[in-house]
Amino acid sequence: MSLMNASSLKESVQRQREHLTALLGRKLLKLAKTCAPSFPDRAALEQLLTQELPNIHYCKHLYVLDADAVQITANITREEADVSHFGRDRAGRPYMQDIVGYTDFKLSQAYISRNKKRPSLTAVQVIRNAEGERIGFLGADYDLRELPGTAALYQEPRSWRQIKGDPAIRGGLFLQCRAESAMDWQMDDVLSLMSELMIEHGVFHGKLHFSSSRASLWLVEDPYAYRILSIEELTDPNICLAYPHRPYTERAQMPPEKIRPVFDLFRELRFADDNIYLRAGSLNVCNGMVALNFSCDGSHYLHYEDFLRNNVEFWFGTL
Repeated sequence: MSLMNASSLKESVQRQREHLTALLGRKLLKLAKTCAPSFPDRAALEQLLTQELPNIHYCKHLYVLDADAVQITANITREEADVSHFGRDRAGRPYMQDIVGYTDFKLSQAYISRNKKRPSLTAVQVIRNAEGERIGFLGADYDLRELPGTAALYQEPRSWRQIKGDPAIRGGLFLQCRAESAMDWQMDDVLSLMSELMIEHGVFHGKLHFSSSRASLWLVEDPYAYRILSIEELTDPNICLAYPHRPYTERAQMPPEKIRPVFDLFRELRFADDNIYLRAGSLNVCNGMVALNFSCDGSHYLHYEDFLRNNVEFWFGTL
């Protein structure tokens, strides 16, 4: 069974970092050159940082460190100077690692800020004197929520992903046995109603919780809120009256006639074995993805075509 190649997400992050490096690096380099003649005069540097902060777009704090990474100015913010950071030794901070001898500019990995507890970035630019000697560093802190969008929305690939769960559950797998649920007893009616809701009533994502006999639904016309259906509702065709008819969504990446075969395979995986069985399964017609959670606490995410391509024997040879 193939596992997801994580490079796509990492590549998306890397592209955004490269964009931010180009966006932020030019202005910080220019400011570092402006700071050099005033080094290490605290008052002159703070006046310069205060004057230039509005020109360093999206920046939360500016500050200057000496050659040993000890802060020799206050944190200059949009509101006022925060003097509590003066004298702070930043040499051990992650954004200071590997900057000397490798590059004159570094954009840190994202981290959770100490004070606001929000995802942040720090950019560090080496300050050099007229002779090219390193005399200090210019630091700039950014709040991720204030940085501009740098790329298209990341799209989840259709590659098969397998995720192992709680090892304690896997260790006791053969000490447990599937207990018949109310949904098991009425499986045909449940699958028929779920298929109808997805094809004719605007449900684009549906999850069946077989062991707890319930379902959760997401509707095209109200995608930000989910609905929970009990087993009584899942076996009552009158429930369709609460979800008016809607055309099958144009965003669907799977044909409607493939929905019932997916659900039928859910049923086979539910009943095929008393120890290893399907606890919950979901289908999203907009990205065509199937999600499965088994009694061994293993989870799988895969495209519906990959799911339908394999029979029950395949699944129980890989779990």
